[in-house]
Amino acid sequence: MKKIGWLGSTLLLSLASMAQKPLTPEQLWKWGRVSGLGVSKDKQFVVYAVSTPNAAENKSTRKTYKIPLTGGNAVEVPHADSLLVNSKISSDGKHIISSEAVKLEDITGIEKYPDLKKSNAYVYTSLNYRHWDTWEDGKYDHVFVAPLANGKVGTAKDIMPGEKFDCPQKPFGGDEDFIWNPDGKHIVYVTKKKTGTDYAVSTNTDLYEYDITTGTTKNLTEENKGYDVNPEYNAKGQLAWLQMKRDGYEADKQDLIVWNGTTKLNLTQQRDDIHVSGFKWSQDGSALFFNAPIDGTIQLFKVTYPGLTKMMPVITQITKGDFDITGIIGQSGNTLIVARNDINHPSELFTVDLGNGVMKQLTHVNDEELKTTGLCKTERRFVTTTDNQKMLVWVIYPPGFDASKKYPTLLYCQGGPQSALTQMYSYRWNFQLMASQGYIVVAPNRRGMPGHGTKWNEQVSKDWGGQVINDYLSAIDDVSKEPYVDKSRRGCVGPSFGGFSVFALAGVHNKRFKTFISHDGVFDFKSMYGTTEEVFFVNWDLGGPYWDKKNPAAQRSYSQSPSNFVDKWDTPIFIIQGGRDYRVPIEQGLQAFQAAQLRGIKSKLLYLPDENHWVLSAQNALVWQREFFKWLEETLK
Repeated sequence: MKKIGWLGSTLLLSLASMAQKPLTPEQLWKWGRVSGLGVSKDKQFVVYAVSTPNAAENKSTRKTYKIPLTGGNAVEVPHADSLLVNSKISSDGKHIISSEAVKLEDITGIEKYPDLKKSNAYVYTSLNYRHWDTWEDGKYDHVFVAPLANGKVGTAKDIMPGEKFDCPQKPFGGDEDFIWNPDGKHIVYVTKKKTGTDYAVSTNTDLYEYDITTGTTKNLTEENKGYDVNPEYNAKGQLAWLQMKRDGYEADKQDLIVWNGTTKLNLTQQRDDIHVSGFKWSQDGSALFFNAPIDGTIQLFKVTYPGLTKMMPVITQITKGDFDITGIIGQSGNTLIVARNDINHPSELFTVDLGNGVMKQLTHVNDEELKTTGLCKTERRFVTTTDNQKMLVWVIYPPGFDASKKYPTLLYCQGGPQSALTQMYSYRWNFQLMASQGYIVVAPNRRGMPGHGTKWNEQVSKDWGGQVINDYLSAIDDVSKEPYVDKSRRGCVGPSFGGFSVFALAGVHNKRFKTFISHDGVFDFKSMYGTTEEVFFVNWDLGGPYWDKKNPAAQRSYSQSPSNFVDKWDTPIFIIQGGRDYRVPIEQGLQAFQAAQLRGIKSKLLYLPDENHWVLSAQNALVWQREFFKWLEETLK
C-alpha cells in the first residue's frame, strides 16, 4: 500500500509538472491588470478595476468590482464611483473641483494666419515646445471650482485665470494634483509656475492654496526649490506631501513632509536609505503609511506624526519578503489594502494586518491562468564590485531549472538611471517571460538605484560611463562562474538608461556578449542634450551643456558618450526606437543603427512610430516581444 501510494503521488507530481507551461507573450497580454480604487464609504468593501487587453482588437476592456475586506466573491459594479467618497466635492457639499484644458496661446500656422487654411506649421519661441510624447499646442490644464446644489453643478470658475501653467502636471499628473482642504474653503494644487525654457530646466513644482471665498492664492512651499507633489490632508486638516530639495534633480531623495498650518516636519530625513514612492494617512491622522524601495524590493512602512511635540518620528517596516508593495489603496480599522506583485505574479490586492504585518491575498484575477504557468526560481546574489562594495544581483532561472545543464544568459540593464530594480512585474521587460524562454536573467542593483542609501543612488550622475559600467561587468562575470551558465551564449539587453548601458557595453565588453538589444537608449550625448525635452535631466545627469569647456564634470560625461566608441563595436545589435519618444528622441536609435550598419555589424531596427518611451498598444507590444525573442534565437545559437 505504501509503495502504491508513493507511486501515485509521484505520478501526480509528474502530471502537475507536465501541466506547467512556459509563459508566452500572448499569454502575458491576456492577464487582467488590477488597480485598486479605494475602500467603500461603509468600510466593508474594496473597490477595484480590472483592465484586460484584447490583442485582436488592439484595445483593453475595463470592469469595476467590489469585494468584501474579509475576502470572498467579487461582484461587478457598473457605477463604482457611487461606492466611494468623491474627493472632488468639498466637505460641506457646496462645491466641486475639476480640471480642463484652456487655450491661451496661438501656436499653429492656421491660428496665426487664418487665411492659410491648409497650413500644418507650428511656431515656437522658447523651449518646452514638446513634452514626453506631445507637441505644445497652446493649451494648459487648469483647475475649476463650481457651486453644487441639489446634485446640479453651477458655472465653473477657473482658479488659475490666464496662467500659462498646468495642473495636473504634465506628463503624468492626475486628480491627485488638486485636492480640498477638509475645511471646504481652500483648494491645494500642484503646479510649476514657470514657462518656456525656464520650465524645461527646472523641477521646482510647488503647492498652492486657493481661497474660494477671497479668490486669493498663496504658495505653501516657496522656500523649497525642488519637487513638491502629491498633497494629501488628514481629517484634522494637517497636510502631507512628497518633497525633493534640489532644483533640477528629478531623482533626489524623496521625503515625506507634514505641515500643521504653522510648522513643517520632514518625517523621513532620518533614514538615508528611504526614498518614498507613495503614501496615505492613517485613519486617525497619527501616522502615515508609505512604500519605498529597500534592498531590491518595495516594502510597506509606517511613520508616526508627533505633531508639535518634541518626540522624533518613528519609522517601522511593516512588510518583509521578496515582493513589491506597489500601491496603498486604503484602510479599514486594523486592515490596510495594498497592491502587491513579484517576478512570477502580476499585481493583485492584498490585506495587511497592521498588528503583525501578515498579508492575505484578496483578489484572484489571474489565479486560474497562473495554475498552469511555469514559475521561475529567483535568487538573491551578492557580488563584490571593483571598488569593493557588495552589490545585490537578482538571478532569475527558467522554470524547471536543471543545474546540470548549460543555459544562455542575459544581463538585464535597468533604466532610470535612478530607478529601483526590484521584484517588478513589467508587461514589456518581464523577467518571468524572458526566463520562460529558456534564459537565465541577471539583474544587478548597480550604482544609481534607490533602496541602498543616498550615496549609492547618486554615484551614477555625471559618470554614466564609469563605475556603473564596471558594476554590470562584475555582475555578469560573477554569475558566469557557475557551470550552468553557457559563456558562449550571453546577451545584454535594456531600456532607456539600460539602452545606453547596452550601447556603452558594446564598446568595452571584450567578447563577453554574443548579442545586444537596446530599447530607446541614449547613444550620443551631444544630440541628446540638443533634443531631449526636460533639459533639467541632462543638465544634472550629464553635468551641463557640451559647449561648457570649463566644466570638468560635463566634459567627462561627454567623453563617455557611446558614440565615441563605435569603432570598438563588433557584436550583433538590435535597436528599438519609439517615434513619439521625446525624452530619448528618435535620432538616438537611428544614429546607433546607422553606425552599426555602416560598420558592417549584423543589426536590426524596430521602429514604432506611434509609441513613446514605452510600448502601450497590445499589437505593437506583441511585435516587440516576438522580434525580441526572434533576435535572441538568431544570435544566441
